[in-house]
Order: sequence, then structure tokens, then C-alpha cells
Amino acid sequence: MDEWTVVLVLIALVDLIAAIVKPVISLTQSITKLTVVVDGLSANHENLTQKNADSHERIWQKNEEQDTRLESHETRITIIEKTSD
Repeated sequence: MDEWTVVLVLIALVDLIAAIVKPVISLTQSITKLTVVVDGLSANHENLTQKNADSHERIWQKNEEQDTRLESHETRITIIEKTSD
């Protein structure tokens, strides 16, 4: 083997390593970005879930309040109907 063959082999090896390393680095960066985005989405989902639970709690409290008021009205109407008979 002469010197030029050794140089060409070394250049080929460097090109091969570069061809493998560049996509791996790019893939690693993409995975890192996706991980950050997924973490943000997860936090937003947890926040949304909590707000949703709080809203449902308020709705059910209002519903219970309205049921109580409705029962009170029905009782008063029943009393009025019995006295008018």
C-alpha cells in the first residue's frame, strides 16, 4: 500500500463516521425538542384537567342550590293549594 491509499482509506473512514454522526446528532436534537414540547403539553393538560374539575364542582354546587330552591317552591305551592281548597 502506498501513502495515497492510506490517505484515501482515512478520508473514507472520516466520511463514514461523519455520515453516521450527523443524523444521530440531528435525531438527538429533535428528540430533545419533542421531549420539551411533550412536557409542556403534559403540564397544560394537568392544568386543564384541574380547571375542568373545578368548573364541574361549581356547576354541581349551583345545581344543588337550584334543587333546594325548587323543592322550597314546590312545598310553598303545595301549601297554597291545600289552603285554597
